[in-house]
Parts: sequence; C-alpha cells; structure tokens
Amino acid sequence: MTYREPSESRAVPLGNGSHQRAFLVLILMVALVCGAVATGKLWEVGAAADRDLAAHRHRVTATTTGPAEDPPATTRYDTKPYSLAPATWEQPAHVRHSGTVHVPPRTPRGQDVTVWVDDAGLPVRQPGDTADRALAAFSGGVTAAGVVGLAGAGVLALVRRTAEGRRYAAWEREWERVEPVWSGRDHRDTGAGTDHD
Repeated sequence: MTYREPSESRAVPLGNGSHQRAFLVLILMVALVCGAVATGKLWEVGAAADRDLAAHRHRVTATTTGPAEDPPATTRYDTKPYSLAPATWEQPAHVRHSGTVHVPPRTPRGQDVTVWVDDAGLPVRQPGDTADRALAAFSGGVTAAGVVGLAGAGVLALVRRTAEGRRYAAWEREWERVEPVWSGRDHRDTGAGTDHD
C-alpha cells in the first residue's frame, strides 16, 4: 500500500507566489488611485478656502514705529524667519490702526513693510500660496495612499495567516489518520499477526 505525505493530500493550498504578487500589484494600483483622487480633492478644497480667505484679507503698507525685536525661537531657523515690531497702518481707508506686526529681522524704525489685515483692519496671516496648497494636497494624497496600502497589506497578511492555519490543521488531521497505519501501530493495537482459535 502506498501512502502520501499528509501535506500533499488534503492540505489547503496557500496560493502560489504569482497570485500574491498580483494581489500586491492590485493593492498598489488601488492605493495610487486613491492617493491621486485625494490629492485632487484636497487641491480643490484648498483652492476654495484660499479664495474665501483672499476675499477678506488685504495687503497694506505699514510703517514701523520702533525697531524689530529678535526673531522668536520658534521661527529663528525657519526658511522665512520673522521678527515683531510696532507699526501703524490704515485699513479701511482713513481708519488708522496700530499694533505689532511680523517684519523681516532687523527692520529699523520708520521702515515701510507689507502686512496682511482682515476686513476690520486687524493683522492676519498671509493667504496660502500655490506652493503651500500643493504641499498640503500632496501630503494628504500620500497619507491616503499609505492608509489604503497598509489596509490592503493587512488583508493579505490575514488571508495568508488564515490559509496557513487551515493548511496546518488539515495536515494534523491527515497525519492523525495516516500515522497509525504508516507506523504499524494500527496492526499492533488490533493484535494483527496473533493466532486465534
């Protein structure tokens, strides 16, 4: 009688490498598409938000009334470090304001500087430019692609682990059936080879 190894008989197939590679390629493609869609959506949302902000932010010229202070520690090493200086400006027309504004480091007293203010004439941040919007959209798209890719990889890992568990369970069941016959223990247990009256 011929016996096969348990793993060759009733084991649950795990799937060959080409199937796994194809699934990984599919995950990558879906992740890239999701990333591109997210990037486009974030760009549109950012553009709309920038338009709304730009409608209520105004670029005016202010005159410093004192020297600029040293740049804050948080901006000292930025690509565009800034200092703070007291200044005066008019916005809306003929409405005079005074306060502290962002200026380039070492700006002297009496220097004209460009500042951004809201409809009430209060200092605000400069509206985001195209580069800022592009960076935000790209970062969001990369994040979305990464989340989708990780989720797909997690599903693949779960499927592989489940398949392996089934394969080993089938192997154990097959071995329990085959091992007594293969080792001869079955014959000894039934008393094979003894004389009966």
